[in-house]
Amino acid sequence: MENLAQDAKATLNPSALSLADAARILSAAGGQRVTIEMLEEDVAAGAPTNADGTLNLLHYAAWLNAKDAHGD
Repeated sequence: MENLAQDAKATLNPSALSLADAARILSAAGGQRVTIEMLEEDVAAGAPTNADGTLNLLHYAAWLNAKDAHGD
């Protein structure tokens, strides 16, 4: 049973990540720390989320790119 719980936790869906999981993945991949608070600020500023509040990394990256392209 313990291995099943570890396997379930190890499997993440990049199109539906909790903000905590997204912060952890982005921090590990990006070379700088990303916090849940930073993601919450982005969501408050209009970053797209799924209906359940999870984050789609592709949609988030596109939003960040568009934001940077417009000088925001």
